[in-house]
Amino acid sequence: MADWWERAQAVMPGGVNSPVRSFRGVGGTPFFVKSGQGPYLITEDGRTVIDYVMGYGPLILGHAAPPVVEAVIAQAALGLGYGAPTTQEVTYAEFLTREVPGLEMVRLVNSGTEATMSALRVARAVTGRHRVIKFTGCYHGHHDSLLIKAGSGAATLGVPDSQGVPEQLAALTITVPYNDVQALTEAFSQYGHEIAAVIMEPVAGNMGTVPPLPGYLESVRDLAHAHGALWVVDEVMTGFRVAFGGAMRKYGLEPDLVCLAKVIGAGMPLGAYGGKREYMSLVAPLGAVYQAGTFSGNPIAVAAGSAQLAAIGGQAFYEQLGQRTQYLADQLVARGRRHHIGVSVNVAGGMFTLFFSDTSPKNFIEVENTDRVRYRKFFHGMLERGIFVPPSPFETMFPSHAHRDEIIETTLDAANEVFRTL
Repeated sequence: MADWWERAQAVMPGGVNSPVRSFRGVGGTPFFVKSGQGPYLITEDGRTVIDYVMGYGPLILGHAAPPVVEAVIAQAALGLGYGAPTTQEVTYAEFLTREVPGLEMVRLVNSGTEATMSALRVARAVTGRHRVIKFTGCYHGHHDSLLIKAGSGAATLGVPDSQGVPEQLAALTITVPYNDVQALTEAFSQYGHEIAAVIMEPVAGNMGTVPPLPGYLESVRDLAHAHGALWVVDEVMTGFRVAFGGAMRKYGLEPDLVCLAKVIGAGMPLGAYGGKREYMSLVAPLGAVYQAGTFSGNPIAVAAGSAQLAAIGGQAFYEQLGQRTQYLADQLVARGRRHHIGVSVNVAGGMFTLFFSDTSPKNFIEVENTDRVRYRKFFHGMLERGIFVPPSPFETMFPSHAHRDEIIETTLDAANEVFRTL
């Protein structure tokens, strides 16, 4: 494995194609995956580990789920891509517009980053404004407009969080703390006439799992609309993960624009954005908002996503997944506290995060104040015992349908051993 890591670092930045895979924040050498099956990953050096990363969310049925694999194989035999429309795209779009609140028209793309980037372009075209509000700790892809960090204060103009992002572009993004209505109110008071959109994860998943406080989503929507801005909901992670149809179905709300990815592609590169017909009618070729993609609506990706959502079937699937996720989360807390360790959890449907703090965080600052050194030790202890949890305490765990009761009990036994060492 060390040899592969040396070879990887010689030809790829940091040895990886996405930063979190490098284990850079937790130390150690990443493992290389040979295959995945159900709740398991099989590594190149022959280890079998129980996986709670699950591709960072999309594999809600587990690795190599038979309905998905069969659909991919069948489509691959017919061709990998055409550069022309397919009927599968139409039926999948019809399904999404039927099941996702607020989605009257939809455009398929290749990733969550493409979806959020395109949705904000539409919002700016609709409003004729340029500024965007985002929330500290919420991640919406690596495009320049949103790859910024927050400063102090209720409302802070963005500064680049990456070299290569122009300061002038980052300054168009305003950041405010998540779950803080007063901060958002102040931001609108200062910049309201310039704001095109508020973009948010309805359940934050990129600072760890942090659900909205009661009434918070409604407050964000109402403040946006009161100032003539659009409410853009990023369901890249939560879409078909916390409920059938996504978080908006769960909370009974309807955004102006919504972004999807992960579960809708079943592990293939597939995303989507859409919303009200009057807004999406501005997108080329109907309107002057240009967005295109050679691989958008790729037939294999659409086949995989369609097969996964068909296998899920409906809300009953999420009731079972949610119960199993809640049990696992609660029992992790119980075992941690049994060893006098301050731990807490946030849970939303089929996603949760274990925090090393006595109380569950409600925003990014509170997540930063958790014991990240102890999380690092927990990560390595679990991996040594054959359990793969996210390397970063700012990520989310994703149980799947394949994580049956015996898998969860094995996980809890391993966690109990690790807690004893902390």
